[in-house]
Amino acid sequence: MARLNFLEETRFEKLPVRVYENEDTASKKVAARIAAIIRQKQDRHEHAVLGLATGATPVDVYNELVRLHKEEGLSFKNVVTFNLDEYYPMQPDAKQSYVRFMDENLFDHIDIKRENIHVPDGTLDKADITNYCLAYEQKISAIGGLDLQVLGIGRTGHIGFNEPGSAPNSGTRLVTLDDLTRRDASRDFGGKENVPTKAITMGIGTIFKAREIILMAWSKKKAPIVKKAVEGEISASVPATYLQLSDNVEFILDADAASELTRFKMPWLVKDCVWEESLIKRAVIWLSNSLNKPILKLTEEDYNAHGMAQLATEKGPVYDININVFNLLQHSITGWPGGKPNADDSQRPERAKPAIKRSLIFSPHPDDDVISMGGTFIRLVDQGHDVHVAYQTSGNTAVWDTDVLRYMEFAIDFKKSVDEDTQKLTEIYENMRTFIKEKQPNDIDLKEIQEVKGFIRKSEAIAGARYAGLKDKNIHFMALPFYETGKKVKSPVTEKDVELTINLLQEIKPQQIFAAGDFADPHGTHITCFNIILEAMNQLRKTESWTKDCWLWMYRGAWQEFEQHEIEMAVPLSPQEVEQKKHAIFQHQSQKDRPVFPGDDEREFWVRAQERNKETAVNYNKLGLAEYEAMEAFVRWKFDEDTNE
Repeated sequence: MARLNFLEETRFEKLPVRVYENEDTASKKVAARIAAIIRQKQDRHEHAVLGLATGATPVDVYNELVRLHKEEGLSFKNVVTFNLDEYYPMQPDAKQSYVRFMDENLFDHIDIKRENIHVPDGTLDKADITNYCLAYEQKISAIGGLDLQVLGIGRTGHIGFNEPGSAPNSGTRLVTLDDLTRRDASRDFGGKENVPTKAITMGIGTIFKAREIILMAWSKKKAPIVKKAVEGEISASVPATYLQLSDNVEFILDADAASELTRFKMPWLVKDCVWEESLIKRAVIWLSNSLNKPILKLTEEDYNAHGMAQLATEKGPVYDININVFNLLQHSITGWPGGKPNADDSQRPERAKPAIKRSLIFSPHPDDDVISMGGTFIRLVDQGHDVHVAYQTSGNTAVWDTDVLRYMEFAIDFKKSVDEDTQKLTEIYENMRTFIKEKQPNDIDLKEIQEVKGFIRKSEAIAGARYAGLKDKNIHFMALPFYETGKKVKSPVTEKDVELTINLLQEIKPQQIFAAGDFADPHGTHITCFNIILEAMNQLRKTESWTKDCWLWMYRGAWQEFEQHEIEMAVPLSPQEVEQKKHAIFQHQSQKDRPVFPGDDEREFWVRAQERNKETAVNYNKLGLAEYEAMEAFVRWKFDEDTNE
């Protein structure tokens, strides 16, 4: 019976999927499977032939294999490896090369024979690539084929570098990279313009010959493409869907990467549910959006025809369900993000008391505050709350080198007008110019350049906070040490990061905290900064009584909004407030027009923020609620004790 229930739950899934709670657990399971293959082959005195992938996804798998080697004696002397791909052209010692990646993450730490390692050669003359690729295929065949192929998945749906349009029988070859793939790699290369346009990759046909295929994916960032690969129709536009044709494949996902699959996203379509308030809210909003009908117009027929008959039967009549969900949404809307004084707050998202709150806005980068919640920021100040803003990092990696020189030239001219002694400043400036002229992608900036970039962003942050109405004494710059590396890859979080955060929290003792709740990128600055806040608060909650009355609200950045069913506080903005928010964002001049790291979206930050806020308001209106110009949305973080409220 359990097996039948599971098959019903997974009926939208066209290939086997195994889901683990987190990336760490999943990675250890994959490493254990690889280790088992290696040991089985050792017992038979045979080679274990592995197809390996690169990128962030398999790093923890490789870390676990290294641990198994060092602590449990797993030998790799019988292992032969063939890597999926390599950029072209690419020198093996370049920072971005997959040869270097594999050495640093696996090969340099195990006892594998160097002659058993194969990574596509990115240094070949173009005329030699065809013969080289044929020979690569022949080497795999000659040793008996791949026992296991490990894959990740790109957001275009590529496996290896088999981009949209790849044929299911394709072999190892030179390919042209999709623009989105190059954008995703831009941070590794110091900008998309430095990312190679081509790569050598094993083909889909080559991958299919493996006796076992494991595709791994972690984080919400991968969830949309995972859903297409697992539940979508087979299509050349999503090459990973070809894996549905294999009898030897399994997808290994963490909970976030699996979150868009039907059994998790819309469980009422595949099984009977325990209908708690949050699930009812999600299901009714989904039904309303699916039918493009306001919530209060949904009928019992709508419920029955769209997989929600159980809800109608158990919790109906459906009009009562509609009213309850409508009221939940209506009660989330408030023009008083700090709480409305002298009002009944039983149906409001924030408390009425104290009437004047100490509100602390944490901003991971120096512009996240105004981009993400600029309208709410301004409203909190206007309504008389004691508002503080804390910029957690300097953001000094996201400033153009040309801006550094421009600001230095201004400083020299200003100093010359005051006392004419510009020798030291001029020397520093000339050193900067020389360094920048010879600078290679992802080179670490001179300390002086890092400092000037930090000063630029600091001055912009002050201007933005002042525009929002904040006093200078309430503006705090934390410069958390984990970020201040001058490199794309940041240092691990330490106690110093947490200590600095604890000190600020103890100084302000806020009743409200606002923090960036963007968790799609598991290695991003936003989630790192949020986890530091969380650790600081969890430590303080053991000894500090004021923390029991402190609520933590999460906001989202410029790229995405919370899903409608998640939103617990929606702050409507008037047209004037939308304009004020825009001008607060304008204070960050170094991020205007063309920021260093624009992400996937080429719109300016203020445009992204404005259109996202308007879309949130439109979505509320489509559900049948009042029509507003724009809305900023928040979700309250529940500490362990809060869940019992």
